Amino acid sequence: MSYPYQIKTFEQYQADYKKSIENPEAFWSAIAENFTWRKKWDKTLEWNFTEPKIEWFKGGKLNITENCLDRHLEKMGNMPAIIWEPNDPEEHHRVLTYRKLYEKVCQFAHVLKTNGVQKGDRVCIYMGMIPELAIAVLACARIGAIHSVIFGGFSAQSIADRLEDAKASFVITCDGAFRGAKDIPLKSVIDDALIGNKTVKRVIVATRTRTPVSMIKGRDVWWEDEIKNVETLGLTDCPAEEMDAEDPLFILYTSGSTGKPKGVVHTCGGYMVYTNYSFVNVFQYQPGQIHFCTADIGWVTGHSYIVYGPLSAGATTLMFEGIPTWPDAGRFWEIVDKYKVNILYTAPTAIRSLMGFGLGPLAGKNLSSLQVLGTVGEPINEEAWHWYDENIGKKKCPIVDTWWQTETGGILISNLAGVTPSKPGWATLPLPGVQVTLVDENGKEIEQGDADIVSGNLCIKAPWPGILRTTYGDHERCRTNYFATYPGMYFTGDGAMRNKEGMYRITGRVDDVLNVSGHRIGTAEVENAINMHAGVVESAVVGYPHEVKGQGIYAFVIYQGSHGQDTHGTGDLVRKDITQTVTRIIGPIAKPDKIQFVSGLPKTRSGKIMRRILRKIAEGETDNLGDTTTLLDPGVVEEIKKGRL
Repeated sequence: MSYPYQIKTFEQYQADYKKSIENPEAFWSAIAENFTWRKKWDKTLEWNFTEPKIEWFKGGKLNITENCLDRHLEKMGNMPAIIWEPNDPEEHHRVLTYRKLYEKVCQFAHVLKTNGVQKGDRVCIYMGMIPELAIAVLACARIGAIHSVIFGGFSAQSIADRLEDAKASFVITCDGAFRGAKDIPLKSVIDDALIGNKTVKRVIVATRTRTPVSMIKGRDVWWEDEIKNVETLGLTDCPAEEMDAEDPLFILYTSGSTGKPKGVVHTCGGYMVYTNYSFVNVFQYQPGQIHFCTADIGWVTGHSYIVYGPLSAGATTLMFEGIPTWPDAGRFWEIVDKYKVNILYTAPTAIRSLMGFGLGPLAGKNLSSLQVLGTVGEPINEEAWHWYDENIGKKKCPIVDTWWQTETGGILISNLAGVTPSKPGWATLPLPGVQVTLVDENGKEIEQGDADIVSGNLCIKAPWPGILRTTYGDHERCRTNYFATYPGMYFTGDGAMRNKEGMYRITGRVDDVLNVSGHRIGTAEVENAINMHAGVVESAVVGYPHEVKGQGIYAFVIYQGSHGQDTHGTGDLVRKDITQTVTRIIGPIAKPDKIQFVSGLPKTRSGKIMRRILRKIAEGETDNLGDTTTLLDPGVVEEIKKGRL
């Protein structure tokens, strides 16, 4: 498969970028011509950021799975689409060719239909990283059902909230999942999440761990039995449902600065065009290369760069069930060696964690197949960048440092591998079609002038095809979250620096959202969970620098009662209880790293917690806290400083 829109030189990047800004309609229309459409669009783009209302390829009809599967069958039917590496290196891996994947997707699409799933229904998917997860996602898309994948680390309560918000009527899960040395009991978590649920009619359960599970008559069915049923009925090919370009493809829940997770909605046409375009250009993908994205499909990275981006480009995508440090810290390098991986796309957290094991785990692993390295989820620090460059890429592989979000659908700022310049720790230049700017607190654009570096809040002035369209069931929340802070712009929530060359370096969140190991977690969500613990009166959560995770979670807690406070008042038992509460309500990814008990929190006279002060204390910057005289009780700050962990 050739990609006529693949950028080959820096000059071409500059020309394409210019064209994409001066005439976005013509630019994206030409790229969209490279896909299979049932009916061509009437209008390429209609938008305003006030409501917001964004429509790409309006009137166009398509099905994304015809672009990910059907169109490749004739020439690439026998080529590997998905290579699956299991958690246990002793277990046999699986290879699904494009033909095999197509057959399995059609088969499972029939399973969905025979179980009553219809176009527009919301299907929640809570599975381990097995090929059936990708099959389930594509089968939903094939029949026009809206999938909502939930990461396997979330708790029953988190799932219940998401099921309720999406009004999901179907769930696809597994008996359990393997993750490193752990077995995760997925089905029993789903059972807990469904207590009191009124909308879910059917739960389809795939076998993976052979964990004993409870199957409720009339609600729960086994994946394998349903497949047999479809085979008995002789159902094979499943025609793809015709979708409008602006029909929802999936909902993906992300943490916000308020406690309730919000369902980001992506649509069929624009998302497809943008994930494919960004995949082909950022990684400079060449037909036949093996692309290994180490993310979980429960996050947007897995949606865009394990499933939809690579498959729509006819690529071979590698899917890994396990973790980088099990059974030892050489696992990633073993996989690269075993499958002759060409592109490795992982998180700075994973790189920093593996750095800690030294170079021993690399011994005897042949990494010479690698041609492109990438990082995702958070800014990469220079030390980790150099370690990755020298020890993994052997200084021969460009590193793409990609910046994007669940809401953006695909990569917005990144160097293009070997084509545009890279700079350690910098995401560098925006992709064509992405109009980035920096603004001050008042929304005024920051000019570069003669300054070497300027900094401000990162905003985007016009839509690209992969931008979110709404937050499910609550469009006003989409408007206030992303488009109201700086009218006429999409506000990313991140701060950034820009140098004279127009390159960007992301400096981190400027709102109340933490970035822990590349996962966004709202401070309000963690505070709400901590406050549910019986003895907690109030809490405030901030981020602080963490050498592996990038950002750790520091909680300041006002606790009433002496339970668990030992003679030294350290309260380790209470800390464990609070941690357990957060794990049960949100999941282990939101556990606080540090919990400091305090008698009060720094508040303004109107009752607002001054997180800015707490953040500085958590970071160890206790001398320069700014003006504290306006606080209700300035004395509390001294006490917190003294008790810092």
